[in-house]
Amino acid sequence: MDDEGVLRGVGPRLRQLRLEREATLTDLAEETGISVSTLSRLESGQRKPTLELLLPLARAHRVALDELVDAPETGDPRVRSRPVVRHGRTFISLTRRPGGLQSYKMVIPVDDVPAPSLRTHEGYEWLYVLSGRVRLVLGTKDLTLEPGEVVEFDTRTPHWVGNPGPTPAEVLAIFGPQGERMHVRS
Repeated sequence: MDDEGVLRGVGPRLRQLRLEREATLTDLAEETGISVSTLSRLESGQRKPTLELLLPLARAHRVALDELVDAPETGDPRVRSRPVVRHGRTFISLTRRPGGLQSYKMVIPVDDVPAPSLRTHEGYEWLYVLSGRVRLVLGTKDLTLEPGEVVEFDTRTPHWVGNPGPTPAEVLAIFGPQGERMHVRS
């Protein structure tokens, strides 16, 4: 494909990635600092993509830059992600495709504050404890999970996840799209 053909394909790919994440142009504008009108023109092909625009979009969609411009597949199936620290917790993405279910390895430090603050949001979560201990307050239930235990729950139920210690806990987590936005993104 020639350069013009490659550039024409960027807009539809950007739109597809955004829709798979169930994000609006406004959501993406807030996340990237790119105006809604610029994002709209990029997706419709009315504006040529530049490196300055594509880099924050690739980060927001958590895809490699070559995926936005349809570079040939390298054939390497390994997921290479950088850890993200949010609220003192480390999230390591185990999936590279945006949208749908997202899986993470989470490292939860020992909690300094023993009083849980229950929250609700749209979505669904699955947690599998790899090591350490995890405290889950789910509605009126207060559970301590040990390695090898798994829970799944609707996140519209008030919940809180913490670490009662004495060591950091490692957890495999699967979030629905709304839960992923709540936990990993600002």
